Amino acid sequence: METQRHPAVCPQCNTEVAASLLICPVCGRLTHSERLKELANLAEKATASNKVSEALVAWRGAIELLPHDSKQYAAISLKIDDLTKRLDSDKSAEKDARKRFAKWPLGLGAIALLIWKFKVLIILILTKGKLLLLGLTKASTLFSMLLSLGVYWTAWGWKFALGLVLTIYVHEMGHVFMLRRYGMKATAPMFIPGVGAVVLLGQRPTNPRENAMIGLAGPIWGVGAAIAAYIVYLVTKWPSWAATAQVSAWINLFNLLPVWQLDGGRGLSGLSRTQQWLVVAVMGVMLVLTAEGLLILLLIAGAIFAFSGPHAEKPDRTVFAQYVFLTILLSLMSRIPVRM
Repeated sequence: METQRHPAVCPQCNTEVAASLLICPVCGRLTHSERLKELANLAEKATASNKVSEALVAWRGAIELLPHDSKQYAAISLKIDDLTKRLDSDKSAEKDARKRFAKWPLGLGAIALLIWKFKVLIILILTKGKLLLLGLTKASTLFSMLLSLGVYWTAWGWKFALGLVLTIYVHEMGHVFMLRRYGMKATAPMFIPGVGAVVLLGQRPTNPRENAMIGLAGPIWGVGAAIAAYIVYLVTKWPSWAATAQVSAWINLFNLLPVWQLDGGRGLSGLSRTQQWLVVAVMGVMLVLTAEGLLILLLIAGAIFAFSGPHAEKPDRTVFAQYVFLTILLSLMSRIPVRM
């Protein structure tokens, strides 16, 4: 939707209203009331057709045209929350899986359930080739990617540079995928040599769960890319691909740090206080098992976050399972031996 750059006339009191104002200062009428009706109709039709992501796009467009303290803003926020919940996996299927795996020996059942939870995510990663290629059609992404490739090529050779750039790209496209799934606007990935890449959000998540799922989508896709790199190494025996898998895992583990704008802070903020401390405990266990030095930083930052950082009011099993899964797998993969 294009923003008007000239004053509009309020149809109720004929007062000229600046385009930046959301309500008429004289009569209090919503400035974009007609557009709000259009977006509401689009959202309702999309919802009726079970096109949840399209409905979210419409509702998020509408909420931007409303004052934050208005009743309409609160009502649409609830609609967005309800729709994002519909994007979750089938609860009945999950309940059946829990019953089935509960019969397994202690420990094996929990591992099997965790793998089952991630089967949908793994399928998504493997089938989103079109989305991955789409990102490369953006000039800013392609040119910045080539610049980073050149910098890393000079330092470490083309094989490792290519693998590293591709795994970083997949990580960022994980964020893009989840943002699109939730109907949010975002830029294409922009590479910054020596730093990685970033995706800028055009809209903000409306609840802690959305924020956590968007944050953890990057490391989830990133670990998928690291696994793919390791498979290439097993097939080709090229040490550069083992190095790519190890470094990619380390970078994604670093992103789990709950500091600044890294993904870990978003993920932990979607958990209850008890769940946050359980994640910290998992970090401690993996530190003992792997002796990965980065886990010391994760342990310290995680403990500080769990003690005083933001948290969700209710536990979230999906976000918790994702965080634990990533912590365990990335910790193990960061120790992949590399023989150059």
